[in-house]
Amino acid sequence: MADLTRLSVAPGRTEYGPGVLAELPAFVESLGHARVFVVTDRGLRATGIVGRVEKILAAAGIEHAVHEDVGPNPSTAELDRGAARLRGFGVATVLALGGGSALDAAKGISLLAGNPGAAAADADRLWDAADGLPLIAVPTTAGTGAETNGFGVTEDRCTRRKVYIGHSSVRPRIAVLDPELTLGLPAAVTAASGLDALVHGIESLASRGSTPFSAAYATQAVSLVGRWLPVACRDGSDLEARSGLMLGAHLAGHALTLSGLGLVHGIGHALTAHTGTPHGVALAAVLEEVMAFSAPAAAEAYEATGRALRLPPGPDVAIEAVRGISGAIGIKRRLRELGVSRGEIPAIAADAVADAVTKNAPRLPSVAEVVELLHGVY
Repeated sequence: MADLTRLSVAPGRTEYGPGVLAELPAFVESLGHARVFVVTDRGLRATGIVGRVEKILAAAGIEHAVHEDVGPNPSTAELDRGAARLRGFGVATVLALGGGSALDAAKGISLLAGNPGAAAADADRLWDAADGLPLIAVPTTAGTGAETNGFGVTEDRCTRRKVYIGHSSVRPRIAVLDPELTLGLPAAVTAASGLDALVHGIESLASRGSTPFSAAYATQAVSLVGRWLPVACRDGSDLEARSGLMLGAHLAGHALTLSGLGLVHGIGHALTAHTGTPHGVALAAVLEEVMAFSAPAAAEAYEATGRALRLPPGPDVAIEAVRGISGAIGIKRRLRELGVSRGEIPAIAADAVADAVTKNAPRLPSVAEVVELLHGVY
């Protein structure tokens, strides 16, 4: 791999490289704020990363508060609580620190804080709302690509559905990609987040919204993630693998932002909402099966996937290669292992078909077809 020990990309603005976290005060200053509101998840402090960020901010004399009330698959209630605390803290740069859940939650919290009286349940009306507070995103996993866009996914637990909340103003002004933050990440977390990135690349290539720009991002993302994900799962201390995987996930985020996703994510969102299954694990349960279902309409995209993975031509070859990656990282599960009952399958299928991302699928499914697919992986 080329020397990528340091890379600065504009205008998006992306700062990438081992140790780049140390430059956080300069990034905050560039946004014109002297106060920082950190949004992170409940478990990250135990890794020492939250403490590192606090020390960096304190040493630079930057007033800050840390909000740690974000769980996996954050709920609308969690976003409302975070927004209330941010409004109380006052105008600040929001620092999104953690995995995809923390980054998504931070975007929602920032938007809600900029719109007094708004609630996360109003998400459908907030796309045309007033601006949220400016964000810096510091991902600590390599998977979601949430640092590349201005929307997030939250869960309305009353209706058991995923809600998309976002606005152009909460697209992170600066993405700080420090692969050192992912060193030692458990193999299971590496696998789930990295599989998500791989799916982003594959679904972006196959999406109805695919463009030459999104395809360029997606192709490079599939190449990097396909190469480095199994290595990072085997050896969590391999900085080259961690660096390649983080860059691949970031590029996949740019790809999906331009193109949209597809049925794998539609089903994954529904599975997570019904069972609480981690997002990447839910995607892995159906990835190859959805690819096979979509193949008649996605042959060219799967040819591109195969080329990115350095394989001989043929969409079936790409599907088998993806099956091999899932096997190598040990992430594939049957639906019954995820706690799904047969009686839940029709509701999961209906939710998957109704999900906004499914409209980008190369082959649009009926509910009956998704039911059949899910029975096949039960």
